[in-house]
Amino acid sequence: MTDTLNRRKFLRGSAVAGAAALATPAIADGHGTTLKMQAAWGGGIFLENAQSFAARVNEMSGGSLTIEVLSVDAVVKTSQMQDAVHRGVLDAAHYVSAYWYGKSKAASLFGTGPCFGWSSQEMLGWIHAGGGQELFDELMENLRLNVVSFFNSPMPAQPLGWFQEEITDASQMNGLKYRTVGLAADVLLEMGMSVVQLPGGEIQPAMKSGLIDAAEFNNPTSDRDFGMQDVSKHYHLASYHQSQECFEVTFNKDKFNALADEHKAIIRNASMAENSGFYWGNTKRYSDDLIKLQESDGVTVYRTPDSVMAAQLEAWDTVANRIAEDDPFFAKVMESQKAYAKNVMNYLNLNQPDYKLAYNHYFG
Repeated sequence: MTDTLNRRKFLRGSAVAGAAALATPAIADGHGTTLKMQAAWGGGIFLENAQSFAARVNEMSGGSLTIEVLSVDAVVKTSQMQDAVHRGVLDAAHYVSAYWYGKSKAASLFGTGPCFGWSSQEMLGWIHAGGGQELFDELMENLRLNVVSFFNSPMPAQPLGWFQEEITDASQMNGLKYRTVGLAADVLLEMGMSVVQLPGGEIQPAMKSGLIDAAEFNNPTSDRDFGMQDVSKHYHLASYHQSQECFEVTFNKDKFNALADEHKAIIRNASMAENSGFYWGNTKRYSDDLIKLQESDGVTVYRTPDSVMAAQLEAWDTVANRIAEDDPFFAKVMESQKAYAKNVMNYLNLNQPDYKLAYNHYFG
């Protein structure tokens, strides 16, 4: 069996049993509360991240509260996860808000919205300290969804992705069949691309078969696990299409409210702790795997040209303003984000030294 087939088998579900095993608490006396959380991930680093969150909850509770992690499609399809949590078929889900933005485009603002000069770190700051959580809760009320969600794990900006040639100008993207998800799909359509929304495990086979010409998923580690280096040797980092995203961990509201107060606090604080654990661990893995892609797999890595990213910003303006005209709540959320980003990024941009200047001083 080839490495590619082994990798695909792993990503498409061989981790189901392993996920359940890793989620088993050290203390299992049969008297605690167990919540089943399905993840949108069939393997790889994102499933490990879901397991890390569960492990924090399990350890902090001393076994009195256990989150059991189920792999992708274990109970329902990814597209059905939110409804399953809403109905109580699942106790919880671990995914990103872009996966259900078909119900409300405002959902994409909590992970795959316009970049107002901020990163995922500041977007999470807006959620936790700038009124974003309250707006999300209002959205859940408007949609009559019986869920409670927590946001964590600030993701570095997602690469523009994998192409059959180096992209030096935005005109080269016109007409390309490209994989992405969320509101970013509308933005790239505005730029002239033909967008296909596929789950992660289907990206590499689709590009290999010619169903798509180019694709992005999220990061060098996941991309390498998927085997993208086997179908393309041109990898473009830096993009505004999904430049600030995080995980959404959602619970059935009735089941969450029925938990003891200390268990609710454990979930909230485990989610906050996962912000640091994710960023420290994942950025190290991403940087190591980027080197492997270059040195072991023969991939040429480029920084996406500023002209392409400028075209993305113009497309974002067109798409976001069009949606805001028809959706007052979308406009309300976006204005809240702008107000937060304007003040916070003004301070950070004035205060932060040029880290790239220092990097080049030592390593350039």
